[in-house]
Amino acid sequence: MTQANKGFLGRLREQLGKTRSNLVDNVKRVFSGHTQINDDVYDELEEILVEADFGVELSLALVDEMRTAVRQRRLQNPDELYAVLKEELVAALEPGDHTLRFAADGGPHVTLVVGVNGSGKTTTIGKLASHLKQQGKTVMLAAADTFRAAAVEQLTIWSERVDIPIIRHQDGADPAAVAFDATDAAIARGIDCLLIDTAGRLHTKVNLMEELRKIQRVIGKRYPEAPHDVLLVLDATTGQNGLQQAKVFTEALNVTGLIVTKLDGTAKGGVAVAIQRQLGIPIKYIGVGEGVEDLQPFSAVDYVEAIFT
Repeated sequence: MTQANKGFLGRLREQLGKTRSNLVDNVKRVFSGHTQINDDVYDELEEILVEADFGVELSLALVDEMRTAVRQRRLQNPDELYAVLKEELVAALEPGDHTLRFAADGGPHVTLVVGVNGSGKTTTIGKLASHLKQQGKTVMLAAADTFRAAAVEQLTIWSERVDIPIIRHQDGADPAAVAFDATDAAIARGIDCLLIDTAGRLHTKVNLMEELRKIQRVIGKRYPEAPHDVLLVLDATTGQNGLQQAKVFTEALNVTGLIVTKLDGTAKGGVAVAIQRQLGIPIKYIGVGEGVEDLQPFSAVDYVEAIFT
């Protein structure tokens, strides 16, 4: 493990402190209060998992899987369940490809970034742009959240900070037109990665979903392979509401990956597991702080270890 990875894991453990104290401390309390594994242990575990925002369905499934493991391994001491719980959480988080390669054959890699206002979407795009430039890639931003002037200005600030080009129109312009022009410009300039910010009004407004579909169609007319990725940014502090948001977006769009932000601000980090498990869409990145370095590629093993260590 590199020094950089060790440094991030240390920050991850620190930033997930609220989830750790909420989940792990309660789990330890259950195990220390029983001398053998019985139904009371399982019932209390279910309750703790639900409180940590794993959701009822996932909590029941995890405990059922733990029961199976206990029978197969003939475990008797509640303390032995600690390792089993970690294994089951990793197993719930691991399916799917968690890697974002940001590479396309014969043209720029186009990424559409979606999510409701307040999820950290625009800031996440800025951080991704910074990461990609550090990797030696040429990057362009597209400010297609034209109905919220603050989003355009925020993305412009990021473009200036990172020193990368941005395509923007006047306030209230057609978001699809911005996306089209940005795609055209990225192709013409030989850009490696194009990151497109989109509108994030309330997910309950059907016109938002129609708008996002239009952006996808318009980009595809200029560049048939694009967008190569559609990333949904979710605020972990919204808990199960975030899962409902995710379902609406995934019904409207071909979401290829999730970015879960603000995990440092919640005691209910179990929602990340619930979202991955129920949607079947891999988490690509997680955000655990304000700094650029606090947005990192997701690893199921690292995430679970940071909570339980």
